[in-house]
Amino acid sequence: MNWDDLKVFLDVVRQPKLEQTATKLNIDATTISRRLKRLETDLGTTLFERTRRGHMLTPSGEALAKQVENMESLAFDIASKNAGDRAASGRIRLGVPEGVGTKIIAPTLHEFKGVYPEINVDLIALSGFVSVPKREADMSLLLTRPNAGRVKIRRLSNYSLALYGTHQYMEHARPVKTAQDLDDHILIGYVDDLIYSSQLRYFSELLPGRVPDLCSTSINAQLEMVKSGAGLGILPCFMARQHSELMEIEPESFRLNRTFWLAVHEDVAGLKRNRLISDFLAERLQKLP
Repeated sequence: MNWDDLKVFLDVVRQPKLEQTATKLNIDATTISRRLKRLETDLGTTLFERTRRGHMLTPSGEALAKQVENMESLAFDIASKNAGDRAASGRIRLGVPEGVGTKIIAPTLHEFKGVYPEINVDLIALSGFVSVPKREADMSLLLTRPNAGRVKIRRLSNYSLALYGTHQYMEHARPVKTAQDLDDHILIGYVDDLIYSSQLRYFSELLPGRVPDLCSTSINAQLEMVKSGAGLGILPCFMARQHSELMEIEPESFRLNRTFWLAVHEDVAGLKRNRLISDFLAERLQKLP
């Protein structure tokens, strides 16, 4: 048996579309398909059903996937225990929400790199989640505490959100004292059916029944719309306070509190480089407004 075929098999389990697996592994889909067929021949069983949704596991494939994941866990465990106190090195794939990733983490990664030059970081900043259980990342910053999967959880920090607009916009708009006053304002928020976390349903919490007028899946795009004077939006305070043209509207009435959680896959949680980046993130995020 070719052991490398098992690693390819596990990648396809986690990403059933061969084209996407091929991009990740930097090999063509035909080669992946050929190696899967070779593995099935070696084992004398069918591991996948080929469907429009991609490669779906058969019962034999599910049994093998559990065994190969155990092998992978053992390999990580061996690497972790034998690393000892050697200088930390290697690559970390870190998934983060777009806002905190671009405004807080990206500008400070040079500090981490300066202290640990042998550690490289892939920062995956998206308007959505990067799955740690599916091994899309080694660790991921989340808006809600995970309750499933082989992950270790760390509570990193609380943060606040508030209603913001520009000083210029508010000079020419109706003053806001109550929720009813917002009926005369353009509101900026998320695209409702593309919201990836219930923690992002700000207007449902503060203004039940009110749907934003200008919407985007990107918090950075929402920030730019608010900065342009297009209307009012609920923004993380750690983002909005970086822009002097923005002012907070009625802090006592339109303030929300949320929490950042860090999920690290159990297999790599013990690696020195992952412990170091976890501590770095906790330090940087503890001071969020």
